[in-house]
Amino acid sequence: MHAAGNDQASLAKPPVSHVAGPPIAEEAGQGAQTIAGYLREVTEKYGPREAVVLRNRSHRFSWTYDDLFEHAMEVARALTAAGIGKGSRVGILMTNRPEFLSSLFGTALAGGVPVALSTFSTPTEMDQLLKASEISLLLFEQHVLKKDFFVMIDGLEPAIGHGRPGHLGSERYPYLRHLVSLPGILGDADPLTSHEDGAVERWDTFLARAKHVSEAAILARADGVHPAETGGIFFSSGTTSLPKGIVHAQRAFAIQWWRWPRIFAMTEPVRSWTGNGFFWSGNISMVVGTAFSTGGAVILQRYFDAEEALFLIEQEKVTFTSGRPHQWARFQAASNWASADLSSLKYVTRGEQIWEHPTVDTDWDVPMSFGTTETMTICTSRVAGVADEEYAGSMGEVLPGNTIKIVDPLTGAIMPLGEKGEMCIKGPTLMTGYLGKAPEECFDAQGFYCSGDGGRIDAQGRFYWDGRLTDMIKTGGANVAPIEVDEVVGRYPGVKRVQTVGIPDDMLGEMVVTAIVPVDGTELDEKAVIGFCKEQIASFKVPRRVLFFTDEEMAVTGSEKVKPAVVKELVSKRLES
Repeated sequence: MHAAGNDQASLAKPPVSHVAGPPIAEEAGQGAQTIAGYLREVTEKYGPREAVVLRNRSHRFSWTYDDLFEHAMEVARALTAAGIGKGSRVGILMTNRPEFLSSLFGTALAGGVPVALSTFSTPTEMDQLLKASEISLLLFEQHVLKKDFFVMIDGLEPAIGHGRPGHLGSERYPYLRHLVSLPGILGDADPLTSHEDGAVERWDTFLARAKHVSEAAILARADGVHPAETGGIFFSSGTTSLPKGIVHAQRAFAIQWWRWPRIFAMTEPVRSWTGNGFFWSGNISMVVGTAFSTGGAVILQRYFDAEEALFLIEQEKVTFTSGRPHQWARFQAASNWASADLSSLKYVTRGEQIWEHPTVDTDWDVPMSFGTTETMTICTSRVAGVADEEYAGSMGEVLPGNTIKIVDPLTGAIMPLGEKGEMCIKGPTLMTGYLGKAPEECFDAQGFYCSGDGGRIDAQGRFYWDGRLTDMIKTGGANVAPIEVDEVVGRYPGVKRVQTVGIPDDMLGEMVVTAIVPVDGTELDEKAVIGFCKEQIASFKVPRRVLFFTDEEMAVTGSEKVKPAVVKELVSKRLES
């Protein structure tokens, strides 16, 4: 770790907030640096072990590592036969099911670029995703809960419904030539039996194309892909605007996949579960990395349901769960919470509520980290198992390969060491850019991404996060980060969702107000919540008011992130009434 300004040549200069991590080549546990290379390496290590599981109460479906590789190769061969070449973009619009993984890895093996599309998308969002992504082929799950994605796309562009695979001929989406629909799974009916259309190719018909392409041809394609080339595209959650396309290199995926077991101090095969979509970078990164890099298994849940999740954790002996506090609150409200055997759990992200279950016995706690979709999750982190005193409340050290600096958000000048400013980052897991944006619109003159997050660096090179600069509440001359208040309130029993905002106040400048959605059937008391906060955080950070809302009132994005602007308006109206 090197903090600029501390070397012999600069002793006369005051130290500045500029820190580089060690070279990525020195990081323990790293392997192949492409998506396809990663799959090949873990398959060689763990071939016959169970890798992927999807189940419900009546059906169980599983693949070994060898199976996953074989299915990914089949997808790659079919994509190649369908005309997908180096750099071609392939949309993946699916819930968490085995085909998501075979499509992701298969696209990479074929030399294409997987583009993850959210199943939470509204028609307006889907229109923007299809335009911005410029995909040429879409692998999709037609029916997800109450949505029919073919009907949605056909409604956006009727010309698609009159085409045929490979010849869709859309003016609205000029690159989109091919639609492939997945079959039902775990007892579901085949969606195309009730909605047959010539524009959509069945999954089995699509896979039959694989016979025209050899495995050797695919492996040659995979060998021709380099770590710095485009690996995939994700879209932001869109809390303030329509989603932005975020482009990542091959190595961004691989580095993080290899990295997670080291950060989490995992030394045994991990069985990883999430009920959140793989179309968000944090889930595909963390769940795949913790499972596959340890020779464990990914336990899939197509969409989050608390009772089913508890069933899966118990039956599949899940050891790692990736979720959010509002989901753990739903666990506690589920009918099978008290009777579930969760003794297999060892690692839970932000899992204070899970630790309250009588069958859970572990002293592991998720190490604090900082990251964004633009950095393919974490870029600074603690390491699990290291004493808290060594990190002193920080988000840890700069991870290998990365460099961070703290700048004045107005001038861009690097701040003196220890002073607060905007956190900027560059490194091997940083995005290569936004779709449709020039480099100078994404990065500063030195190639750093300026995150919009506030923070500081100490003399030991540790990063301290202060929250989003635009969200900071200025109350009585002090700054309050909403996320810090939300973390505390989120631990209060019965809180399902929380968002703290600043409301204009003549005396304080801004008043700290917390909005809560309680767990269904739970009644919370404002004074009790405020009293709880007083025991946890400094008095100036304690909310002056706590207001309660319903799920319908508290607008969220598809990733269940609360929209602060909407909450601020709700709170203002409530306080005025």
